[in-house]
Amino acid sequence: MSDTTRVIKPTTEELPNDLLDLIQAVGELPAATRDRLEPLLGRVVESTKRRRRIMNLVQDALAQLRLDMKYLLFDLEATRRERDDYKAKLNGDE
Repeated sequence: MSDTTRVIKPTTEELPNDLLDLIQAVGELPAATRDRLEPLLGRVVESTKRRRRIMNLVQDALAQLRLDMKYLLFDLEATRRERDDYKAKLNGDE
C-alpha cells in the first residue's frame, strides 16, 4: 500500500462510495499497476474534496443570502408601514 492510499483512508467520510470502491480496487491491484494509478487516483480524490468544500461554501453563502433577503423584506415592509402611518397622520392633520 502506498502513501496515497494511506492518506486517503483517514478522510473517507467525505468521499462518495463509488470513489471508496475505486480506492479499494486500486489497492488490490498488482504493485506495478497500482503505482501507475495511485497518483491519478490521488488527484481525483483531491478534486472531489475540493469540489465538496466549494459546494459547502456555496450552500452556506446561499443560506446566508436567503436569511439576508428575509431581513431585508421585513425591513421593507416595516418601512412601508411607517410611511403609510406618517402619510395618514399628515393627511389627518390637514
